[in-house]
Amino acid sequence: MKLPLDANISWRLIANLKLYFEECFHVDNIGLVIPAKDIEIWNYALNENFIIVTNDEDFLNPLNIKGFSPKIVLLKTGNQSNNFILGLLIKHIEDIEALNKSSDYGVLEFY
Repeated sequence: MKLPLDANISWRLIANLKLYFEECFHVDNIGLVIPAKDIEIWNYALNENFIIVTNDEDFLNPLNIKGFSPKIVLLKTGNQSNNFILGLLIKHIEDIEALNKSSDYGVLEFY
C-alpha cells in the first residue's frame, strides 16, 4: 500500500508508518507545489495508485463526483497527538488493506 499523508497530518509520522506500510510520504515531499491544492493531491494519488490519508472532508467531494480511485482514509478524530494518529492507523492496518483491495468502497472513516 502506498499512503500520502495530507498536509493536515504531521510529516513526523512517516518514519514510523514506513515500518507498516509499503510506501508512505507526506504531500509536501512528493514534488507538488507547496501548499498543494486538494485536486493536485487527488490527481497525484490517482496516477500513483495511492490511498490518501487526511482529516480534510473536502476530499469527499471529488470522490462523490468522480468515484473512488484514489481511495481515502478520512480521520475524523479532531485534533489528536501524533502518537494517537499513529496508533489509529496501525490498529486499522487490516481495514486499510481491505480498502486497498476493495472494488466495493473507496473511503474509510476513523473516529
